[in-house]
Amino acid sequence: MRIGCGTCSLIGVILWSAACLGAPVPPGVKVERDIPYVPGGVPAQVLDLYLPETPAKNPLPLVVFIHGGGWQAGSKAGTVDFSLLADGYAAASVEYRFSQKALFPAQIQDCQAAIRWLRANSAKYNLDAKHIGVCGWSAGGHLVALLGTAGGKNAFVPLGGNESEPDRVQAVCDFFGPTDFSTVVDQAAADTAIRNVFKFNTPGDPYSCLIGANLSDKDKSTAVSPVHYVSKDNPPFLILHGTMDALVPLAQSTELLAALKAAGVDATLQRFPGAGHGGGAFNLPAVKRLVRTFFNKHLKGQDLIVEPLPDAVVTAVPPPPKAK
Repeated sequence: MRIGCGTCSLIGVILWSAACLGAPVPPGVKVERDIPYVPGGVPAQVLDLYLPETPAKNPLPLVVFIHGGGWQAGSKAGTVDFSLLADGYAAASVEYRFSQKALFPAQIQDCQAAIRWLRANSAKYNLDAKHIGVCGWSAGGHLVALLGTAGGKNAFVPLGGNESEPDRVQAVCDFFGPTDFSTVVDQAAADTAIRNVFKFNTPGDPYSCLIGANLSDKDKSTAVSPVHYVSKDNPPFLILHGTMDALVPLAQSTELLAALKAAGVDATLQRFPGAGHGGGAFNLPAVKRLVRTFFNKHLKGQDLIVEPLPDAVVTAVPPPPKAK
């Protein structure tokens, strides 16, 4: 059955707001906005491309950002971490169709089409087509995890052309993305430390809205879940998740980590003690350095160690109370 879903639920707005960085484009960076990656597609099938104003001598490794928003809301604007561009990367930010316009797998089909388009146009934009990483938050974290685990498996019908280009990526940075729709309900109920902020399988529940069905639908819950596609040829993963996340249980990320490690995939989980679904801890300088280290290792081939940061380093200090 189709679950009734609002056009832009409160949950979707929360999911998006938690992910959006919102930094202005810095000097020395140029941006081309709203580039169609599906010929004759809908307005949502566009991306922004960020490049150095001074062309690089060699093709640049690329990090593709995918925004959150409960698959119902959000924007590609403001998602790019510009510290990566300063470190010698190009970046792209992808828009995709929302669930109230098109049910899954439309969202992953769009993201895979964007990856293939970027590879097909890599010479034009001086991109290193062999070294593409992805980074996403929440719903975007789900989509980048799915790009990583399902890439190259023809699990979803390709659209947008460029079928000769691979949709595999070489590194995945997943910020608190859902990973298994068949276990999320039980995991949320079992986490007694937090109270989930919405009821599953009800109007406005972004999980059910994405697949257009109750989460008890085994086939649809399996098809949408990144853990279902885990295999030994998956790219390295860096997963980041708060221990008090009331929208996506931490158990979703620990489940993905276990599946990746069981398959022999290089995977690291960074826990954030006391953090919820986003927040200041995820933007701490040490966390940004961890993400850069991860991409430098796997997209640039630098001899670096990627390991979880100590709890004290990733625990944001709350601001002092305002004087009365």
